[in-house]
Amino acid sequence: MSIGYTMAGKRGGTDLLLAGLAERLAATGLKVIGVVQINSDCGPDRPCDMDVRVLPAGPDLRISQSLGPGARGCRLDPEALETAVGLVQAALDEGADLLLVNKFGKHECEGRGFRPVIGEAAALGIPVLVGLNPTNLPAFLDFAGDLAEEVAPDEAALTNWLARTRAAVLA
Repeated sequence: MSIGYTMAGKRGGTDLLLAGLAERLAATGLKVIGVVQINSDCGPDRPCDMDVRVLPAGPDLRISQSLGPGARGCRLDPEALETAVGLVQAALDEGADLLLVNKFGKHECEGRGFRPVIGEAAALGIPVLVGLNPTNLPAFLDFAGDLAEEVAPDEAALTNWLARTRAAVLA
C-alpha cells in the first residue's frame, strides 16, 4: 500500500489536476471519496475564494474566510474544513476505491484536518492520493513514512499509479 502524493508547479495546478482526475475516475464507475478544491477568482485586488467539493456528489463548502482588506494570515476556515472532514469520514465508512485529498496542508501537518482520515483509509487498504506543496513535504513524509510515493503531476501518471496500487491491494 502506498499514499501517493503529487505537486504541480503552478499556483492552483494541483487543484485543477485532481478535480479533473476525480471527475474522470468517477465516470469510469470508481467510487472516489474525499475533497477537491475549486478556486473562484475575486478580481485583482482580492485573493480567490476557496471551496471544496466533497466527493462524490457534494456539497460544496466555502473553506476560506474574508479577513478584510490588507489582512495577513491564514484565510482557512477551520470549522468548514472540519465539516468536510466529517463528511468524508462518513463516506469512508461506506468503502471506496480511492480517497482523494486536495491538499496535505498546515492543519494536516499539525495532526488535524484530513490526517486521521488519510491514516484510516491507508490502514483499510484504500488507496490515498493527496496534493502537496513543497513547504509541507517534510511533515507529510514524517507522517506517511515509507508509504509515501511521489507521482508525477499528470493524469496518465496518476491513473497508472492508482491502477497499480489497486491491483496490489486486490492481489
